[in-house]
Amino acid sequence: MAKAKATADTSLCKECRLCVSYCPKNAIEPLEELNAKGYKIIRINEELCIGCGRCYKICPDYVFTIHTLE
Repeated sequence: MAKAKATADTSLCKECRLCVSYCPKNAIEPLEELNAKGYKIIRINEELCIGCGRCYKICPDYVFTIHTLE
């Protein structure tokens, strides 16, 4: 069975934090660091991420990509 992981392009993040509340494994951490647009960004804990895609589905700004691992 193939596994997957999420990655985030934080330059697109607009600090809505929907991903933080929708992640079933609490793998997305809100940070105080700002992107170039002045929004606080997030970080994905790769150890906790199960690649379920919930962050990808809920994000209105297309921040996330789900990568299949072999």
